[in-house]
Amino acid sequence: MKNQHINTKKEEIIRACEKLYDKYNFKDITLKLISEQTPFSRPTIYNYFETKEEIFLAIFEQEYRKWGRELNDIKDKNDNMTKDEFASALAHTIENKERLLKLLSMNMYDLEENSRLERLIEFKKAYGEAVNTVKECLNKFFTNMSETEIINFLYSFFPFMFGIYPYAVVTKKQQEAMKKANINYKYHSIYELAYMGIKKLLE
Repeated sequence: MKNQHINTKKEEIIRACEKLYDKYNFKDITLKLISEQTPFSRPTIYNYFETKEEIFLAIFEQEYRKWGRELNDIKDKNDNMTKDEFASALAHTIENKERLLKLLSMNMYDLEENSRLERLIEFKKAYGEAVNTVKECLNKFFTNMSETEIINFLYSFFPFMFGIYPYAVVTKKQQEAMKKANINYKYHSIYELAYMGIKKLLE
């Protein structure tokens, strides 16, 4: 019962932080601002998270766990898939993970550097499960892929995810700068970028 009570309070803090992250930049969000969105004072929040980075790391972990469930669905609900079908299915799981992609591309280093080791280990477990599930999908659907080819895919695909958000989510200021710099850039959605990248890696 005590653990359930603690988890409920932690979840409330996490949800408040998520809402703020949808509106503000990471650097502008403080523990004071988070506390104003909850019934908890800033000192009370310290009972659950030592830094704001630990709250964001908890969000990051949850995002990976949600994604992991969708990856498992691909693995468990399909007996076989073509490369095109798999690329499309995997891209669709990324399409609705804007928060995960934003954290990856903009804030991952700070979150890991400013969180306690035990918090980081829990996050890495969620990340590791996602990596393993993608590997299991490759083993199941593409039996002709060697172990080396699968490892090469994983070590290309997961770093590739770091770059999706800044290419797909472009501000008006960035668009204006590209235009004035005479760069004829074709904008793509998260799904389109993910699909193109995955297809290329499977060739």
